[in-house]
Amino acid sequence: MQSPDPRFDICSESALVRLFDAPKEASLVKELDRVDANYAAWIAASPFLVLCTAGDTGLDASPRGDAAGFVEVVDPKTLLIPDRRGNNRMDSLRNLMVDPRVALLFLIPGLGETLRVNGRARVNTDPATLSRFEARGVTPRLVLVVSVDAAYFQCSRAVVRSDLWNAEHHAVRDTLPTPGKILTDATRGGIDGAAYDRDLPARIKSTLY
Repeated sequence: MQSPDPRFDICSESALVRLFDAPKEASLVKELDRVDANYAAWIAASPFLVLCTAGDTGLDASPRGDAAGFVEVVDPKTLLIPDRRGNNRMDSLRNLMVDPRVALLFLIPGLGETLRVNGRARVNTDPATLSRFEARGVTPRLVLVVSVDAAYFQCSRAVVRSDLWNAEHHAVRDTLPTPGKILTDATRGGIDGAAYDRDLPARIKSTLY
């Protein structure tokens, strides 16, 4: 299989625009500079988002998930996202130390539309704020305070095309490489993948928060 011929690369905005029709009115008026009551209801129903950041070392798209409503809408211009336990790489957080810009993509199970929020984030450790996000007796180390610049819904085409929520099309676990298999191959046998996979469910359960 060959890569596309680079002679057909689009390298200017004017050339790009010629490929598309003008956006419809609905595509433009849906974008707000705040989270209104409608978008707040979607955020309250979402148990999962993707946090996108950029920094000196590159880009990062990080999944964030918890019970629906885990992101708090403080006011139309401010969101709070608790930083739950993860792998300690801190890719997103390191990026925010040099570039506060963030893009959020909220998904709601069963819903075709998604919600996109763009803005700027700061990392905060205010004890009174953190206590509001205690879960199973554990308080997060920090919270992201997102100042909203834009909020708008994305139409359902991508979700419909992917048939994302159709359980009949969900992947079968044993048809794909496991995390342990990937680690074994990446380390050329340095990590015991079978042991990693065996212990992983219990480890995730015990370190969820």
